[in-house]
Parts: sequence; structure tokens; C-alpha cells
Amino acid sequence: MEKINRDDSLSINKQCELLSVNRSSFYYVPQQVSLLNNELMKLIDKQYLETPFYGVPRMVAYLKELGHKVNPKRIRRLYQMMDLHAIGPGPNTSRPHKGEGHTIYPYLLRGLQITRVNQVWGMDITYVPVGNGHMYLVAVIDLFSRYIVGWSLSNTMTAPWCKECVENAILIHGKPEIMNTDQGSVNGK
Repeated sequence: MEKINRDDSLSINKQCELLSVNRSSFYYVPQQVSLLNNELMKLIDKQYLETPFYGVPRMVAYLKELGHKVNPKRIRRLYQMMDLHAIGPGPNTSRPHKGEGHTIYPYLLRGLQITRVNQVWGMDITYVPVGNGHMYLVAVIDLFSRYIVGWSLSNTMTAPWCKECVENAILIHGKPEIMNTDQGSVNGK
């Protein structure tokens, strides 16, 4: 491996040029991690093992409770250095028009009297913390009887998983007239 040598007869400039190295990178001296950052990183690591769902805001609050004067910017930088990420769902999981072919259906329940079983089913997905991780729960409910006609747990949130849950509910309980979600309603007739 070739190295740049200060004692060589060739100038530093020429050595850098021959090795295709920027001269500024030869002179660069990396800064050491401060003692305070080392202490904070140890505390973050210890707490993260117990509560991996703590994001930056919660970790800042925890460290402030311990008497450290920290701000979110510093803790976010330390999280990045340590390659830590809070375990949990990302934001806006119900944002409309995500993905190809995603359709928002009209809301069909405004002013509708729900008077019988299988007239309207509602469906939603929620995040459930479990042990050191999380799962997703999809549930289908008959809005008249308030009976759960279908549900399923998964560690990933996918369309085929949701579709399978609805199909199983239809096999057992029959087809609803209207299927309602937070993305609108579909007339099943």
C-alpha cells in the first residue's frame, strides 16, 4: 500500500498528485469524539437496549431527566453515528395515493342508516408494540352488530395480507354490501 511520506525527496504536492489524493485529505486530522459524547452514547446504548422504540424526542427527555443538557440535534447526530433507529411505524402510513394504482374511493356512509348485518363492514390497520418489536393488526368489523368478522397479525404491512384477511371474512360471513376504510368505501353489490 502506497503512503505519502513527509521525509521523501518528492514534495507532498507531487506525492498526492501521483496517488490521485487531494492534498487537503493528507493534512486532515479527524476530530476525536468528546468525552461528553462518549458518555451520552453509553447512556443512549444502555437505554436503547431496554426501550428500542425511543426516538430522538423521548431519548432527549430521558437524558434531560438524568441531568444532561442536550438538544434533539445532538442526539439525532449521535443516533446517526451509532446507526440507531426507533422501532416503530413510519409517519403517514395512511397517506393517500401511495403506490402505483392506489385509488381513493368515495365515502358512501354519509347519511346512511345501517340497519342490518353485512350491510357495511369497516376495516383498519393498526400498529401493536410486542416485546422488543411490533406487529401490524388488520381488523374487519360489521358496523351493525359490532362483530369482528376477520382479523390478522403480520410483521409487515402489505396489500396481499389485507386482501387475504377480507377474503377469509367473506368466505365465513358472506359478502358485505359496502366495505369502508379510511381510504373510502366500495359498493360490494
